Amino acid sequence: MKAFFGSMTGRVFLILLLGIVASAALTQWLAVGERVRALERYRDFHALERAEQLITTADVLPEASRPTYLRMATRGTVKLEATDQPLAAGLPPTEFSATLQQRLGEGYQLAPLAEHPAVCDLPRKSSNIFAPSQWRGTCETMNVRLHDGQVLKLSVLPPRAPPPSGHSELLAILPFLLCIAALAYLVTRMTVRPLQRLAQAAKDLGNDINHAPVVLSGAAEIRQASAAFNAMQARIRQHIMQRTQMLAAITHDLQTPLTRLRLRLEKVSDHDLQQRLIEDLSAMQQMVKEGLDLARSMDTTETMQALDLDALLDSVCSDATDGGQPVELRGRAAMALMGRPMAIRRCLVNLIDNAVKYGHYANVTVERMVGAARIRIRDGGPGIDPDQMARVFEPFYRIETSRSRESGGTGLGLTIARNIAEQHGANVMLANHADGGLEVTLIVPEYYAGA
Repeated sequence: MKAFFGSMTGRVFLILLLGIVASAALTQWLAVGERVRALERYRDFHALERAEQLITTADVLPEASRPTYLRMATRGTVKLEATDQPLAAGLPPTEFSATLQQRLGEGYQLAPLAEHPAVCDLPRKSSNIFAPSQWRGTCETMNVRLHDGQVLKLSVLPPRAPPPSGHSELLAILPFLLCIAALAYLVTRMTVRPLQRLAQAAKDLGNDINHAPVVLSGAAEIRQASAAFNAMQARIRQHIMQRTQMLAAITHDLQTPLTRLRLRLEKVSDHDLQQRLIEDLSAMQQMVKEGLDLARSMDTTETMQALDLDALLDSVCSDATDGGQPVELRGRAAMALMGRPMAIRRCLVNLIDNAVKYGHYANVTVERMVGAARIRIRDGGPGIDPDQMARVFEPFYRIETSRSRESGGTGLGLTIARNIAEQHGANVMLANHADGGLEVTLIVPEYYAGA
């Protein structure tokens, strides 16, 4: 759940859901408020009609019959009852009393009382969470003098609370909230899915520059972004191809004059000079070869296929052992990886050659992890200063210590290995081992068929 709301899908879904719920709550609050105000106006009108009826009926009854009538008139929320108080004056008329006075005519006198019925201030129970908790309509008392001079007391009280409905309002709006959540989720999926496709396309582009272009679909803005992404992929593929072809051409063109130079150096009479020149020429040929390997490490035209990691490691280490290199392999991963066979082999060969060249031997250990395999290649060399471990991956960078002076090199082996690893979603890390020597760790992801 935390991961869902931490993603863009979860955030957009939460914002939409909160926005719709807030809008619905505001609409409901306004609707309930208007309904309550309409009920109050209707109640005030009904109270006017009822009060006028009670007063005019009491006025026409004989004085002897009024007590019996008043006993009946004290029921309900509009009450008319006898009082011993004289008609008080001095308080300004209220809106209700002024309207009632106008309807009764000049033969009656109304005087609002200062006393306020206690029931007016009591909270009212309501099944609606947006309804006010207190009655805001007419709630007051006043004295009424009839034509014969008798003073009666009129009380207008709040209406009785409605009976309980027997069901919760929250349960009633639950289907509404579920519909809102479903709508927000659908809108979120429609909004985020094109972005997820672009993100997956960017990931596929990092693994395979020749991956199929993004299908142009969806809204106009999404199609425009997808078209721009496809154009960018085509330009990157063209630049890489041009660079690879350029380096390959340069390397190929250099091979012929370098070969002629080696043949002519055989005719140099000074043996010492001849050896120095041949060594320099060999170094140039090695640099040309590794430069071509660097260009090839960025080439992704080789077909991706599922590879048995254990078989691949066993083949690479066996070839190294047959070539006279002290290489030892331990452990098994028992997993497959998706990769380009020649590129993965070149990555492993470079790492093992680097260990043997600078550390005299290579101990290769492989172990299974969750969803990946960890390959550790340890040598017996002096190690690398921690502040230089990041720089050794830079092209043509060589450490100015005995580690490189004794064995030479162009400084492209680790660069090539890292380029190939990154194209396969793998990771290369360096660390000085506690017992001495440098340990290179290669983490390769596992391939799941059908994924």
